Amino acid sequence: MTHPLSRLVLTLPLLLIACGTPQERCIGTATRDLRTLNGLIEETQANLSRGFAYEEFTVTRSRWVHCQSAPERDSNGNLRPGRTYMCLDDYTDTVRRPVSIDLGAERRKLDGMLEKKRELNRVAAAQIEGCKAQFPE
Repeated sequence: MTHPLSRLVLTLPLLLIACGTPQERCIGTATRDLRTLNGLIEETQANLSRGFAYEEFTVTRSRWVHCQSAPERDSNGNLRPGRTYMCLDDYTDTVRRPVSIDLGAERRKLDGMLEKKRELNRVAAAQIEGCKAQFPE
């Protein structure tokens, strides 16, 4: 239930890491789960603050567009452009709507994620030190 912009913000560091030094790539790999969890924590905190969550889903819709038939040859063999007409074209749209949440369950979920974050911070710190030792700059 994340906003598309949130996904971009979460993946942007991954794109930058791919271009980084070996140490930066190693650190990026070591902190990947932590970054993901941080994004989920932010989303859960926002849900608690608002009192509701957002649900995203896709819908297929149709719209009228200009279409063109295939080119045709005239009686002399010359190619003529096809005729233009209106036709329906399907497209997919992402829709976001508010949904109710169990605030108690959401709070427990947040507490669990914050505990997991403390654990991942300890693990990531050790891995980061390993990355710095393996790939000194």
